[in-house]
Amino acid sequence: MDMDIYGRLITIFLGFFAITNPIPNTAVFAGLTRKIDKAERYRIAIKSTVIAFCVVAFFSLLGKALFHLLGITLPALRITGGILVFIVGYQMLNGHNSSSHAEDDGDTDIAVSPIAVPILVGPGTIATAMNYSASEGSLGAIMAISMYALLGLITFFCFIFSAQVVKVIGGNGLKVITQLMGMILAVIGVQLLIAGGYEVVSMSNAL
Repeated sequence: MDMDIYGRLITIFLGFFAITNPIPNTAVFAGLTRKIDKAERYRIAIKSTVIAFCVVAFFSLLGKALFHLLGITLPALRITGGILVFIVGYQMLNGHNSSSHAEDDGDTDIAVSPIAVPILVGPGTIATAMNYSASEGSLGAIMAISMYALLGLITFFCFIFSAQVVKVIGGNGLKVITQLMGMILAVIGVQLLIAGGYEVVSMSNAL
């Protein structure tokens, strides 16, 4: 495999890891499932990660075609995605959660909401998946889906051992990890904005 592809895979994985931020999300999962027995926690962990994967796969495979249908250009997608990712990163740098971590209201399956959406897959994750897949065609989609699948597997095991993970990391550790991921996301967001802006300028000069 070409070293450039290895580099892209690592970049995609780190992008997804930063925006999904599985360690703090594990703490959220532990809190939401603290009164649920082990078997039910296992079911919720499986269902939420599978749903999240399906959402990312859908937008990675069909997002570009959907945007073509709506007349949305790749530079617009990159700029919008960059703004969303930057905002999420900025919020995390300031110690805020990247998603709406609402408690279950009792009327919905928490594996679907809020755990799968929006905790595991929010607007920033969708925009990131579409940016990666749209920029490199079918190969980009395959790389995005495979790297998110790997992240989903890691998240699943974090959920299964959520109590132990939270105990080991501790409150200060969670804060440091969240802010570090926020910095990475902010940089990724700025890079997407630069790439989108450059494409807009290039298209304008070509006219």
